[in-house]
Amino acid sequence: MNRRIPLLTIAAGGTGGHMFPAQALAEVMLARGWRVKLSTDARGARYTGGFPDQVEIQQISSATFARGGLAAKALAPFRIFGGIMGAVFSMLRDRPDVVVGFGGYPSIPSLTAAWILRKPRMIHEQNGVLGRVNTFFAKRVDAVACGTWPTTLPEGVEAYHVGNPVRASVLERAGAGYIEPGDYPMEVLVMGGSQGARILSEVVPPALANLPMEMLRNIRVSHQARDEDAQRVSEFYAENGINADVQPFFHDVPRRMSEAQLVISRAGASSVADLSIIGRPSVLIPYAAATGDHQTANARGLVAAGAAILVPEDMADPERLTKQIEMVLSNPSGAQQMAKAALSAGKPDAAEQLAQLVEHLGNKGPAT
Repeated sequence: MNRRIPLLTIAAGGTGGHMFPAQALAEVMLARGWRVKLSTDARGARYTGGFPDQVEIQQISSATFARGGLAAKALAPFRIFGGIMGAVFSMLRDRPDVVVGFGGYPSIPSLTAAWILRKPRMIHEQNGVLGRVNTFFAKRVDAVACGTWPTTLPEGVEAYHVGNPVRASVLERAGAGYIEPGDYPMEVLVMGGSQGARILSEVVPPALANLPMEMLRNIRVSHQARDEDAQRVSEFYAENGINADVQPFFHDVPRRMSEAQLVISRAGASSVADLSIIGRPSVLIPYAAATGDHQTANARGLVAAGAAILVPEDMADPERLTKQIEMVLSNPSGAQQMAKAALSAGKPDAAEQLAQLVEHLGNKGPAT
């Protein structure tokens, strides 16, 4: 009699911040002999190109009450209910051994279905403050895993600190040798999260243009900008003689980060994790409107280690940013020390630790 291959259902979507660690777990679980199915929505499906081909992708209906007009908000409960019913029927057919949610409203249907059917279930929170969906499910799952530590948790909830899983493409460049800044071509990577960040497109180009000419002539920039900002940003760089590659999304972030002397970024959990695994100096500008100011919490570990400079969004002006950039790029030994400090804050085995929790939960079964 053939032994049934265990199945993991991953519920994630919305942004790369949820999808990248989900991809990392999928890669490890496949290597451990599991089958993997991803439940996501249309937004999340945009980030599935990097998932292994063996992962079955299921688009499911979900919605949020936080966006859209009155009509969209009125339809939200019906879309969520439809997604939950679809997830219930899917799980009755597929019989997943474990369901793991990575936050965001696209994970609601599968986690709810897992609760209804009493499937072993777990959530992973990437940020230093639980998001709304993970807060709701924290007391309705069998285990809570955290990527950032400490993480603010609901009263009575305990969690495992596993770190934030990073994709295989990031692990391949773990601890890549850092070429300290000097009088030769230098790379600066500007990232605004999976959706880009307008403020980075407004303040970083003029901040770079204000650098001393002997430094500026050596700089090459990779700048992630929204579609509506890309032309303006490209033209600014060209007018100021700065060699820049401006795109709405970089599919080769690990390569660009490993080649960078400095990274200027939002403090999304995945970006912070990538910085700590590859090991690069950074200037972090947390998204001020993030729930619970969780991006500032995300940055705390790198800042405390001496690997990153934190610039609050309301203080992020070109003049201040120029000083921070120049301070890093004019101090080779200091930049090298920042790169080493970033590595000290990393958890390269995060995906493996999370996979161990999945297997333990699969063997143990649900607590309730």
